[in-house]
Amino acid sequence: MSRRKRPVSDAALEERIGYKFTNKELLVRALTHASALPVAKASLQSYQRLEFLGDRVLGLAIATMLEENFPKADEGELARRLNQLVKRETCAEVSKVIDIGQHMRVGEAEAHTGGRTKTAILADMCESLIAAIYLDSGFDEAESFIKRYFAVRMVSYTGPLRDAKTTLQEWAQSKGRPTPLYETISRSGPDHAPIFKIRVNVEGVDPGEAVGSSKRIAEQSAAENILRREGVWSE
Repeated sequence: MSRRKRPVSDAALEERIGYKFTNKELLVRALTHASALPVAKASLQSYQRLEFLGDRVLGLAIATMLEENFPKADEGELARRLNQLVKRETCAEVSKVIDIGQHMRVGEAEAHTGGRTKTAILADMCESLIAAIYLDSGFDEAESFIKRYFAVRMVSYTGPLRDAKTTLQEWAQSKGRPTPLYETISRSGPDHAPIFKIRVNVEGVDPGEAVGSSKRIAEQSAAENILRREGVWSE
């Protein structure tokens, strides 16, 4: 069986999201994990470059939505709301809603380790799909998709608007300390599934360390470790 064979037609996904691609290859690329390709082709023919672009398109669309819907919010609140909406877990939720997992092209080893349900991959493919729509039809169509699946999360979110890096910086400043410094301790794993180890240093306390599938995730976790250890966050 070919690694790229899929059990469900991509047309079913197009119908589900209400968008039909003119360039089908963009959709195929958005759904192709690096593990399904030879190493030499992985970075160019997998979803990785699309995910990079989709992250920016998503951020712009969400920032615009927040600016329009929260006219009284200051910059800090807007930033925290944006972080909640573009974070890995939220993007993965959207991928689950549209059932993107059954359309993924993944290598056998990745499939056997649960690749189709991994939060990191689901989140990345949500962003790569957004980029594919953007390249196929432009920003308006991409924004329409984003509004369809993210707007409800924007208005329904009632939890604490907590962003670990922002909170740690504010806490350090309240103590008269310099801005926290983040450094990459190591990077391991294959290109399609890297693991970053990050250390954050705050004057006067022990450093915080964490690992994650991206620098952003690891930095957030490292900051959170200090916040919990110092009793700033108790949950």
